[in-house]
Amino acid sequence: MLPHVESRNVAASVDKLLAERGTALLSMKALIAAVREQTGTERSDADLAGLITKKAALLGVAVLSDLGRPDPGRSPQDAGRKFS
Repeated sequence: MLPHVESRNVAASVDKLLAERGTALLSMKALIAAVREQTGTERSDADLAGLITKKAALLGVAVLSDLGRPDPGRSPQDAGRKFS
């Protein structure tokens, strides 16, 4: 099996996006979508979020973590259920 090869350097794309957007508060969801659109990467959201977070910290850019987290009081099996 051949290793997955991405068409563009994802890290370079993240650097460019963060530099273009400047010091405004940026949405993690929007940045991930932009990276996917520009590069066609199949990396997971968590992997891209980690890369973006590290790059943003180095550049001093604020990124809004709007990916959402599961409720710690609910199990993964309950994720789609509504409770009253």
